[in-house]
Amino acid sequence: MNIHFVGIGGIGTSSLARHFLALGESVTGSDLTINNNVRDLMDRGAIVYNGHSDDNVSKDIDLVVHSPAVQKENPELQEAERLSIEVKSYPEALGKLTNDYFTIAISGTHGKSTTTAMAALALIEAGIDPTVIIGTKVEQFGNSNYRKGNSKYLLIEADEWNGSMLNYNPNVIVLTNLEMEHLDYYKDLNHLENTFLEYLNNLPKDGVLIKNEDHSGLKNINTDKKTYLFSKKNDISDEIKKILKVPGNHNLENALAAYKLGEVLGGSKEDLLKGLSNFSGTWRRFQEKEITIAGNNHKVIVDYAHHPTELGAILEALREKFKDEKVVAVFQPHQYQRSHYLFDEFIKELQSVPIDKLFLTDIYSVPGREDEEIKKKVSSKKIVLEANNKKVDYLPGDLKQAAKLFKERLQSDEIVAIIGAGDIYLLEKFLKDK
Repeated sequence: MNIHFVGIGGIGTSSLARHFLALGESVTGSDLTINNNVRDLMDRGAIVYNGHSDDNVSKDIDLVVHSPAVQKENPELQEAERLSIEVKSYPEALGKLTNDYFTIAISGTHGKSTTTAMAALALIEAGIDPTVIIGTKVEQFGNSNYRKGNSKYLLIEADEWNGSMLNYNPNVIVLTNLEMEHLDYYKDLNHLENTFLEYLNNLPKDGVLIKNEDHSGLKNINTDKKTYLFSKKNDISDEIKKILKVPGNHNLENALAAYKLGEVLGGSKEDLLKGLSNFSGTWRRFQEKEITIAGNNHKVIVDYAHHPTELGAILEALREKFKDEKVVAVFQPHQYQRSHYLFDEFIKELQSVPIDKLFLTDIYSVPGREDEEIKKKVSSKKIVLEANNKKVDYLPGDLKQAAKLFKERLQSDEIVAIIGAGDIYLLEKFLKDK
């Protein structure tokens, strides 16, 4: 097949493109920027165009796959329609792929990427050898978001944004947790719960649900299919905690989900624990680095948290990991609508910050997903003022300006955390010495 990806550099689309390349298919693509994902794909044989143009789409293409962020007015999508070429969004294309494998879908509001990575390492150690499509980069996969297995098993991270997971037909669904998120799509909690219940209907008659017994948000998410529960109250919890390299209660829950999955699929306790012990984090998920800032060496933690619950979890994990050391964090709120609708939840988290200092940058605006009226109602400055906590402060301006202000306040012995789902990772470039 000849497959063309519009927005090929995205974390999801690039993973699927790697899969088709691994199968020996012909892959082309386009993106507005040539990032590391794109460079890696080009090294693997993909032809990638810088920028979008109808010239990038020819009649010999069999399938066009596009990132969900790509608008229907995109010239390549319009040219594909003119040429009567099949067009699928990334979730639709991945959904079609799930029909070809025994598919395991990791789902829930938080922890999907980490749980998928943990599960992959545990299953590999247990000899189950899955193909893995994940929304982050894993060191054991050569810092890639894809791994080709040699078995019938496909392990995927199943995103809930825009109801994406409804496209998938898994044999096993793992549910980590559930609370209000993606408020630009889900109208209320009832809408979210009903969508997940509809998703469970995609399980076949002999399908399996694995869910977190400790999370109250999942109490209404049930099915008549075979169900297994995992919990911190189980005996295996203490054993997992001893071998886990990443801190935080949330990571213990992620590991318990991965272990239960491996157990259900027939993996041995010894192999599953060994696999989990190999997990040391993923790209932008409690990723540890060492950088020099103003002549001083600092340990830096990079994390992807963007929801109030995720922010609270990473701050608690930082305190647990570094105990009595000084820890400061910079958090970039992600999307105006999330910041507006979850305003009270953010304030609650910011009023009990367990680390020494937390700075907020301006909100990251998500292209194509913002409401202009809501953008007028909320700001990072407003969040900080409402929190009224001396440990919480505001860094105005773009990231370069925010980095300058942060460096002026940073002490030589402090550990630094950079947190957010937008472009906050670029802060590292502005902080470190040349």
